[in-house]
Amino acid sequence: MSTDSAPAASVPAKRKRVHPVDQVPPPGRLVALGAQHVVAFYAGAVLVPLLIARAIGLDNEALTMLITADLFTCGIASLLQSVGIWKIGVRLPLLQGITFATLAPVIQIANQHGGGRVGLQTVYGAVIAAGVFTFLMAPFFAKLIRFLPPVVTGTLITIIGVCLIPVGAGDAVTDPNQHLKDPGNWKWVCYALGTILLIVLMQRFFRGFMATIAILLGLVVGTFVAWLCGDAHFSSVGEADWLGFTPPFAFGWPQWDIVAIVSMIVVLLVVAVESTGSIFATGEIVGKRIKSDDVAAAVRADGVATIIGGSFNSFPYTAFSENVGLVRLTGVKSRWVVACAGVIMIILGLLPKLAKVVESIPAPVLGGAALIMFATVAIVGIQTLTSVDFTDHRNLIIAATSLAVALYVQFSQSSAPTTVIEKGAPVDVPALPGVDQAMPDLILQIPFSTGITMGAITAILLNLLFFHIGNKGPAVAGGGAITLDEVNEMSVEQFRETFGEVVQGVDWVLDRAFDQRPFDDVHDLRSAFQEAMLTGSDTEQLDLIRAFPDLGAEDEETGELQAVDHKGLSHLEETEHENVVNLAAAYRDHFGFPLVICARETERYDRVLRSGWARMDNSSTSEKSFALIEIAKIANYRFDDLVADANPITSARFSRQPELS
Repeated sequence: MSTDSAPAASVPAKRKRVHPVDQVPPPGRLVALGAQHVVAFYAGAVLVPLLIARAIGLDNEALTMLITADLFTCGIASLLQSVGIWKIGVRLPLLQGITFATLAPVIQIANQHGGGRVGLQTVYGAVIAAGVFTFLMAPFFAKLIRFLPPVVTGTLITIIGVCLIPVGAGDAVTDPNQHLKDPGNWKWVCYALGTILLIVLMQRFFRGFMATIAILLGLVVGTFVAWLCGDAHFSSVGEADWLGFTPPFAFGWPQWDIVAIVSMIVVLLVVAVESTGSIFATGEIVGKRIKSDDVAAAVRADGVATIIGGSFNSFPYTAFSENVGLVRLTGVKSRWVVACAGVIMIILGLLPKLAKVVESIPAPVLGGAALIMFATVAIVGIQTLTSVDFTDHRNLIIAATSLAVALYVQFSQSSAPTTVIEKGAPVDVPALPGVDQAMPDLILQIPFSTGITMGAITAILLNLLFFHIGNKGPAVAGGGAITLDEVNEMSVEQFRETFGEVVQGVDWVLDRAFDQRPFDDVHDLRSAFQEAMLTGSDTEQLDLIRAFPDLGAEDEETGELQAVDHKGLSHLEETEHENVVNLAAAYRDHFGFPLVICARETERYDRVLRSGWARMDNSSTSEKSFALIEIAKIANYRFDDLVADANPITSARFSRQPELS
């Protein structure tokens, strides 16, 4: 039989690469990682209904109903966001929880309409209506993604982490027995810092799966130690029912009030911005590019989850930042882990005994873990901001002002009545008005309700002010002062002066790019330079190569490098600098033109030397081609540097490292 007749099945099929976000861990690992997300999330999940119940005068039975309903609907919302259906859900590891931005409006709406159970009927009418609005406006909101460059998203993510750190700190000084603030008790400090130390040591010395569940193990060990010391109690577990379910509309049918609905819609718009920040943060962590369709899908899921929340006695939803931090800490990127966490929360919502087990974790232990996770979120934001050019004062003003406003609002918030320990005795501290209460009506109070909300609004508005308002066409040069329309009206002398640095001041390239006016957009302007370099004669191209200075060349009088692109060589030791100069001299003697290297792709000193000496064996023709390729790269990067001041999208894609030529 001929070998040609061998069955096609004998050829191994090429395996399709699966992104880490879509990978499904083994069942045991999946459940453990999902449980870790639930434990990290639990305190924040139940805090909002606790505060609302206290502020509107709900009875204990109603509070229990709110908490179980909250867990149940949080699970559904997390499944919607992580698993997705149709165009609903971003399909990233995002755990959903009730947003803190709802606190002020929900409390005020409920109290203005009778308080207690009766007031919740108007609240749920507003929540359901706002959820429908959010679902419908998702595709329109997604088109605003161009107004969310890294300077906005990075600032927002940083603000989220920084503003939430005090929440963890508050838990870390809370008496786990009486739930009173007691910052003077050394035991609570030991529980919090001990939990942090445990997590750090596990991250350092554990490997593989054990390292990924370091947060969960830290909480378990911390709770066990607190139990041995008499500061963790599980008596409420025995008192709880095994099975419990809060039916839809348990407090009565929704009531519809137009002012309440408008107030809640404003909240949901703010929440959409906050969710967008979490989406970009998660995309950064898992290595997945976020597109406008992803933002639309995420906002749709928030809308549907909010409709479900209003129907099942809960409130609007957003991605929980502590779980974004957990994804970064553990390195586990699978969205199915969060889906598993969603299933666990649904079960907790149906089994009050299991919910009470999680609830029994002492506040200082949970606070210690939360401090790490919130700080991790802030670091992700800082990492995003590293791609932003802060030599452009506009980006600096946007980030600095937004952070300042956010912290001002965060640390000037209204405080709920609480109790602290002073000299061994509990002392009641009355509610204190904050900057939000200074606003004349509810609509204005909403943006001032949290530092995160006000920081997000400030960043977006400042980005619009500096980069999108008052320009005649996109700003493309001169630190953002020169627009595309003005470029099209330039004389050839003005064009040479403005863009000369892109191509080392070589006039024939600049003149041929100038001749391609008018430019419809920035892409056309970039293409003009690329095409001009390609159309040069051999002599012209050789002149272009020779226009670049030698590596390491310095001004004889000042000792400064002859081109700003050479900053990458400005911090070398004397011996290293001599090695670079010797390489450049040998190369020029051999080929008759300077060695040109684009440092963005050969950043390290030793690689520059290795690449340069290796090219000495090439022919002159090959080296000329190599040099032109490197010049094209350098020109492209220089163009981005010149344009990116006023182009946030470009600024997001390119870092600002110097070229070596």
